[in-house]
Amino acid sequence: MHGFTFYEFFAGGGMARAGLGDGWNCVFANDFDTMKASAYRANWGGDHLIEGDVAEIDVEQLPGTADLAWASFPCQDLSLAGDYRGLGSATSELKTRSGTFWPFWALMKDLNAEKRAPRLVVLENVFGALTSREGEDFAAICSALSYEGYRFGAVVMDARHFVPQSRQRVFFIAVAAGLDVPLALAADGPSRLWHPPALLQAQARLPVAVRENWMWWNLNTPARRNTGFSDIIEDDPVGVRWHTQSETRRILDLMTPLNRAKVDAALQANRRIVGGVYRRTRPDGNGIRRQRAEVRFDDISGCLRTPRGGSSRQTVLIVCGETVRSRLLSPREAARLMGLADDYKLPRRYSDAYHLAGDGVCAPVVRHIAANLLEPILQATRRVPILIAAE
Repeated sequence: MHGFTFYEFFAGGGMARAGLGDGWNCVFANDFDTMKASAYRANWGGDHLIEGDVAEIDVEQLPGTADLAWASFPCQDLSLAGDYRGLGSATSELKTRSGTFWPFWALMKDLNAEKRAPRLVVLENVFGALTSREGEDFAAICSALSYEGYRFGAVVMDARHFVPQSRQRVFFIAVAAGLDVPLALAADGPSRLWHPPALLQAQARLPVAVRENWMWWNLNTPARRNTGFSDIIEDDPVGVRWHTQSETRRILDLMTPLNRAKVDAALQANRRIVGGVYRRTRPDGNGIRRQRAEVRFDDISGCLRTPRGGSSRQTVLIVCGETVRSRLLSPREAARLMGLADDYKLPRRYSDAYHLAGDGVCAPVVRHIAANLLEPILQATRRVPILIAAE
């Protein structure tokens, strides 16, 4: 039996739902992208999914009073790939994809006006949300939460604690007015693990009235990860082919002496070593920008990126003895790096599957937040006895 209800905005393939788990019942989901909506239906069904622009959603389409509203709103304009164009504002003529936050938040305000505000709100975005437009976007999000009566805080979580992928994301976690938070979940100050300097600086710049509603979340340290990048790599991948020798040579030729030395060291190790390669444009000694291949052999994948908008797909480099082989990361490997089970149904086209994974939220990170914050808060609220006056 499902214990908690939630809305999943900007749902993608339902990775927040995958992370929340069976104890949660999604009563409403929305995404604008047809490919992602198809993947969502394939895995979770579509009775509660509305495909279309969030700005076209009406508050009457949101059933009941949800325990949680989860929104992983588009990150392009808060990241380097989007040139940090930012959220804009609720009334601005600036049109950005991350600006879809404001129509979403208008729905939350309407729910609040109807006394149906979600008990908890979680917003997820890229690390750039802390600094985009010199911190104005961070302040806008915090102010929106504060003005609707939410107490809130933010944590920066790197997926590498849970899966072998380096992926920093910011999570805003907000609690509705009147909802008691167990004392153990709120700390007197920041922690080194979840509150890095960039977050401390962003929080310090908030208006005083907004900062009064800030909370330092006391999130447990996760168990030590026991899976490496090499563990998720398939010997016989589906959806990708191995590169020819000339294609692999081309990748090696794009490396700087420093990166090529990493490959040489791996060859001398005389064992199977898996590395991840991204192609990036870097200035050379003369200031001319050239394409370079950068490799890492620390058994952690680089951050998955969406292949649209100029970001490169990750290449797998496998060194074994005197042999170097290369190929693109497979769709299933990308899904595993997001913590999705192997029975999760992926789109058939490679670019669609890779985009779905690269644009999602890491499921085990969601589970950690749910298990250590969301569920204890809701469970404590439900344990509060109802006092009935004597006649």
